[in-house]
Amino acid sequence: MTGSIVVGYTATDEGADALALGARLARSIDAHLDLVIVLPPEGTRSSAVVPPERAFEEHVRAQAEAWLRTAVAQVPADVRCLGHVRFNESFAEGIIAAGEEFDARLLVVGAANGTTLGRHRLGSVASELVHSSPIPVALAPAGSRDNADAEMPIPRVTAAVGTRAGADALVEEAARLAAAAHGTLRLVSLVPFDVPAGLDTGAITLAQNAHGEDVLQQVRAALPEGIDAEVERAAGDSVEDAVAHLRWHPGEVVMVGSSRLAQPRRLFLGSTAAKMLHELPVPMIVVPRTRAEAGER
Repeated sequence: MTGSIVVGYTATDEGADALALGARLARSIDAHLDLVIVLPPEGTRSSAVVPPERAFEEHVRAQAEAWLRTAVAQVPADVRCLGHVRFNESFAEGIIAAGEEFDARLLVVGAANGTTLGRHRLGSVASELVHSSPIPVALAPAGSRDNADAEMPIPRVTAAVGTRAGADALVEEAARLAAAAHGTLRLVSLVPFDVPAGLDTGAITLAQNAHGEDVLQQVRAALPEGIDAEVERAAGDSVEDAVAHLRWHPGEVVMVGSSRLAQPRRLFLGSTAAKMLHELPVPMIVVPRTRAEAGER
């Protein structure tokens, strides 16, 4: 698994969370880590108090570079890491552009300020990314920087799989990540929340079992040697209930596919993934639906 992990960095707790997850992902798959701070374009940071003078522009950039040096120094020595300053009116667009520039495997951002420790809440940048990025986006739970799992490799990758288009792309991406991290793969079937309304309980159970077994057989046939795959049915009265009752390994990550509403090669966080996010205690990676189908990277 080649390429870079791009972290949308800010000198805040949220930036530190993103940095911690990015470093762990980079170490797990032997990828390069690129920390990116996005500043407004030069000449646009003026105000009535501070004019857009060249000295001020240089001061802002120097401060950003100082923050990056401090952050890079915190990254484990066995992870290759560089810091970069980029300019864009939109932080999210700047991160996406950096991801394309560095051939990124993943973009990583932290949770919104004020989020409960260990949980997720989308801030404006993360929300824009999970609804527009052509590159998978990894969301770090609040407090990742202080988590005891911060330096451990990824032991297992869980792919939340339904019946809608894009499942194959998601499973392929999850299998690649698990293989690169030398971890195992779990497929969680979301069929009960993905079937037409009106089916009785027996029909749902039959559909769930058949779908889970079918996906498992397809994935096993394509998995690299040594990668374990298991299927678990997410039982519950709702998506939130099902996710709350799943067991998670320390250091695990979960991957979900983009909604069918997404534009080609772009993300759009669907309602099922959004509901999962409320209960997840682990990082979530959102994968563009057409990514693997298009043969990218």
